[in-house]
Amino acid sequence: MRRCGPATSVAVIRASWVCLRTRRHRCSVRPVCGCSDTANLQNSRQTIAMSQDILINWAPQETRVAVVEQGAVQEVHLERTLERGLVGNIYLGKISRVLPGMQSAFIDIGLDRAAFLHVADLMPNIAAKHAAPRERSQASVPAEGVSESVRVEGAFNGDNGSSNQVLKPDPVLPIERQIFEGQALMVQVLKDPIGTKGARLTAQISIAGRLLVFLPQDNHIGVSQKIPPTQREALRQRVLGLAVPQDRSVTGGFILRTNAEDATDEELSEDIAYLRKTWQRIKEAATRQPAATLLHEDLNLMQRVLRDLVSAQTQSIRIDSREQFGLLQAFASEFMPDTVAKLQVYTGERPIFDLFNIDEDIVRALSRRVDLKSGGYLVIDQTEALTTVDVNTGGFVGARNFDDTVFRTNLEAAQTIARQLRLRNLGGIVIVDFIDMVREDHRDSVLTEFRKQLARDRVKTMTGGFSQLGLVEMTRKRTRESLAHMLSEVCPACSGKGVVKTARSVCYDILREILREARAFNPREFRVVASAKVVELFLDEESHHLAGLSDFIGKPISLQSESSMTQEQYDIVLL
Repeated sequence: MRRCGPATSVAVIRASWVCLRTRRHRCSVRPVCGCSDTANLQNSRQTIAMSQDILINWAPQETRVAVVEQGAVQEVHLERTLERGLVGNIYLGKISRVLPGMQSAFIDIGLDRAAFLHVADLMPNIAAKHAAPRERSQASVPAEGVSESVRVEGAFNGDNGSSNQVLKPDPVLPIERQIFEGQALMVQVLKDPIGTKGARLTAQISIAGRLLVFLPQDNHIGVSQKIPPTQREALRQRVLGLAVPQDRSVTGGFILRTNAEDATDEELSEDIAYLRKTWQRIKEAATRQPAATLLHEDLNLMQRVLRDLVSAQTQSIRIDSREQFGLLQAFASEFMPDTVAKLQVYTGERPIFDLFNIDEDIVRALSRRVDLKSGGYLVIDQTEALTTVDVNTGGFVGARNFDDTVFRTNLEAAQTIARQLRLRNLGGIVIVDFIDMVREDHRDSVLTEFRKQLARDRVKTMTGGFSQLGLVEMTRKRTRESLAHMLSEVCPACSGKGVVKTARSVCYDILREILREARAFNPREFRVVASAKVVELFLDEESHHLAGLSDFIGKPISLQSESSMTQEQYDIVLL
């Protein structure tokens, strides 16, 4: 979540540099010599403003969004009509299997793969304990609490102004004592299906609005941690007065988002009414629809851009479709009027993504290798368990000595790695292997620069220091599939290994297989069907080995080229 304030607000970004000639630190927009020493690095910093532009490329089959900062693309978001993301969608699911050993359950929500629900996302469910038996059997009420991305402070106050004591949740019951197979349960998607894993679910429903997040089964007023602590209590009391009538005829908690800091009471009231009306429609649909049914679909990508990505630093939001511009303008006028002035229709002859060479950046983001301007390069490998980043000097030889060469390469790599993590949307565990540095101040400077660049990321990151092996370990919250997973698939030739057997290795496999078949069967002839490269090798360099085997088994061996076969594929036909 970002702050949506007046257009005059600027983002505060700390910058520090190291002069390679004097090896002294200075706070500046660009490297300057001779200012102060390393001890003053953390205390003397200058602020710079980060301008942001959002480009939207719309087509009937796909919507693409690029976030451009300082002329360079930082994030790319994709949404395809036939493959829309599921995060935020609310379903009436049906429990297909309960696993006591894992304290989890699989829920059928109408997708190809069953979704996953852990007991921690089910408890505490205080509201469900007080529901009527028939109501609980049809659809369980979401659990009390909030999503993992939000911290809640404070509670509803009573009519006398004193704070009521919040009920402590009961000890977590085993999942098999809370739910059963065949039960209908209202759930919300936390994470999209990734690879072979199904969607991650929660029974703790939350509905996001422009200014607030509504928690239907909670009784708390929460405030975003990005809002200054001195303002939180006043904001909490304002929402408390707007959200809770004197007769307490309606319930539900709210989280104030960051852009609610400067909102008026009228804007907050409109958001409260919208969210409660949405929840009422969801509850009514749950009583009419059968299990494994979608009850509520989250906003589309363009609408989420206005809700989540637009900030005070956003200068323009350009879209290349007049029709979608009209729809987006109507949506913004109703829910986010501050963003209307930033919406623009792009009418240029060139494709909108060509303005900043975004398509070229997307192509480079699918490559393992990322070249640095200095001549060094990165090698990024994404696996099931983690992502590794290796830094190399490449063709950069420096001008003074090896230590300076390594230091400059690592500084540039720190900036590029942070950008590539955002651009590729890499999540989970990330291991960075910087080039070994002897000097302690060099390591500290590189780590400081790396953390500073990661601080610009909207997604939560955690970074450790250098390990004994010289590695930097970090985590980045996995929110959706990576760019590579969205745009590419496993190679049919290598099945994802990244390598294939050489043609000579395949030839020798074929020779061994023919000898094995000759000892078991007595055909008139053996015919080898293989790729063109393997057949060519048999006709040229391996011809004498093939002829020798034919003489040894006393059977003719013929060759047939098949263009549809990969290099490792072959068939031996017995005639």
